[in-house]
Amino acid sequence: MSSNGGSENWTYGDYLRLHDLLKLQGEERGVSSDEMHFIIVHQTFELWFKQIIRELTEARDILSKVPVPEDDIPRAVDHLSRTTEIFRLMANQWTVLETLTPQGFLAFRDGLGTASGFESFQMREFEALLGLKVEDRMFGVDPITTFRKLAQRGGEDQEVLERLESRLHQDSLNDSLMRWVERTPIMGSTFGSDGDDEEVINYVEDHIDSHRRMGQEALDRMISVGANDVDSVKARFESAHESAIEFLKPDGNVDRARAGLLFIESYRELPLLTWPRRLIDAFVELEESMAKWRHDHARMVERIIGKRTGTGGTSGVDYLDATARYRIFKDLWEVRTILVKPQKRPELQNASFYGYTADS
Repeated sequence: MSSNGGSENWTYGDYLRLHDLLKLQGEERGVSSDEMHFIIVHQTFELWFKQIIRELTEARDILSKVPVPEDDIPRAVDHLSRTTEIFRLMANQWTVLETLTPQGFLAFRDGLGTASGFESFQMREFEALLGLKVEDRMFGVDPITTFRKLAQRGGEDQEVLERLESRLHQDSLNDSLMRWVERTPIMGSTFGSDGDDEEVINYVEDHIDSHRRMGQEALDRMISVGANDVDSVKARFESAHESAIEFLKPDGNVDRARAGLLFIESYRELPLLTWPRRLIDAFVELEESMAKWRHDHARMVERIIGKRTGTGGTSGVDYLDATARYRIFKDLWEVRTILVKPQKRPELQNASFYGYTADS
């Protein structure tokens, strides 16, 4: 920082605090160029994690508003899009680490001790912020357990635990998203208005009927061309239809949030739904970029250490591959399975409500 506290006298190094930053790569320990490379890559990840937490928190705060101002939706999309690009950048960063040879890594691996990426408290924080649940993790492992043990040392480790526990008690981004989706106007009926429940139920039932008929027509076509093992094909169609019903009517009751999501995805061309569908797309792109980043992490590790046990005692590559299958925004992916083609959709009611006309 400048001596007078003002920005007008800052140098590039002062502004970025480079003198402090460039002392953090372990040179005082006499690390090799390979190990310094390893440290720098992971430090860079942690800097990006800090930005990810900032972006996702601001997106969550926007979607937590009731109602969400329409002008704020583009801002939420921007926060999500930036986070997606960060994950894409980090995925490419694994290729830099792949310049480390297996022997080069083994030369300093023992010096890591039990240090593991599983102890990245910022990664655990953004996972909690997104809404990743313990039961969806591999073997249902509670990631906070590690930090409870570390917190016994006090100091900054205790502060980390308090921060993580605080984050776990806050609404997640997925929570805020689904509450926002729940308020989607369906067939021109607004959330909580008189007759809304009936309108939503009718829409869902009409969609379910269309889904059934579309499946039956597909089965009839397969039979007409002499498809083999018709009984198995029929069973798959029936199972898919039962899954559609369970998705929209869990426990027999219509889930309005899922119905709202279905409506946005089904009528994407409606002007009023332009930004809502872009927001949904931004969430899907974000999770896709995260999955690819995790997958590329696993391939990098497999290339360098094969199937060795991880430094933190995990199963190594197998564990990392399992994390690539994590899904947080499950409904956004599953709704795509139950869509029907446009000509089979329930007839749109109150089209003018959505800014749609015959000329649109």
